[in-house]
Amino acid sequence: MGAYGLQTHIWSNNWKTVLLMAGFPVLLILLTYGLFLLFAGFSGMSVGPDPVAGYFIWAGQALAQAWPFAIAGALLWFGIAYAFYQNIIDAATGAKKVDRKQEPKLYNLLENLCISRGITMPDLRIIESDGMNAFATGLHKKQYSITVTRGLMNQLNDEELEAVLAHELTHIRNADVRLLVIAVIFVGIFSFVGEVAFRGLRFGGMSGGSSSRRSSGGSRDSDGGAAIAIIVALVIIAIAYALAIVIRFALSRRREYLADAGAVELTKNPDAMISALQKISGNAHVEAPSEVREMFIENPHSDFASIFATHPPIAKRIEALAKFAGGRVEQPTVAVGTARGKTGPWG
Repeated sequence: MGAYGLQTHIWSNNWKTVLLMAGFPVLLILLTYGLFLLFAGFSGMSVGPDPVAGYFIWAGQALAQAWPFAIAGALLWFGIAYAFYQNIIDAATGAKKVDRKQEPKLYNLLENLCISRGITMPDLRIIESDGMNAFATGLHKKQYSITVTRGLMNQLNDEELEAVLAHELTHIRNADVRLLVIAVIFVGIFSFVGEVAFRGLRFGGMSGGSSSRRSSGGSRDSDGGAAIAIIVALVIIAIAYALAIVIRFALSRRREYLADAGAVELTKNPDAMISALQKISGNAHVEAPSEVREMFIENPHSDFASIFATHPPIAKRIEALAKFAGGRVEQPTVAVGTARGKTGPWG
């Protein structure tokens, strides 16, 4: 079965999006409790006579008062990100929107692909970078956009550039971009909350810790309870961040194989996609936040970081493409119907 229009993959992405949205408040509350417990340990905030449980009780009481504000803040962040995520990504990458007059060749290549399959034309953006990369963004039909670098445009011929655009169109069709944008928003707020909280602890909480404990007696039991609270808090925070990192595993490597195959189905030119990947390999670096780089057609990692990579090695992608091209390339009949119809992510 052809990769482009693979309905089960679209359903999987939709479910993952729902699960990410549902799991977000749980992880946020867990992280907030861990931060309160860390603050309690450093500042000596304790409730009741128990030298250990008092810190956990104080953190629980603080969470009970603060969780509505945490959720409200998260909802505000989601609202801002939903309305302005493209502006945020453009600011982070330096991408600029272009039209047919500014970039006629690029625009015509994408338009021809869209017309041939009845696909709504996404916006086009360019990053003025020598690195060779591309990515797609969007949450629904009117927001879809494809961004390419100047280096990609300069180094690829027309057929290769068309294959890359077809790759990104497949990401849009398969609802990969919706999941990726949600994941960027999800991980971004955890990074933001964590940075603000740790700065607050560094400049506020730690400085007041010793005096608070002295006022409560400064006993060994109290110090021991505080140490336990700090250790447990760090474990909780580490778990919350680890679970957020697991989001990257939800961004299955399979999506890149499917998008590569989808590009072949759209262009009927496997050699162009293979050649484009060969040229991109080793030349894909673009300055951007790590979460945004997960959207790129290629996101190189060091050997250790590749354990958490969401992109398979280009050599394996080329090998898979060669096998795919060696078989029958199916006509994407499902894709055409979905693109025009009312059931797919285009509707």
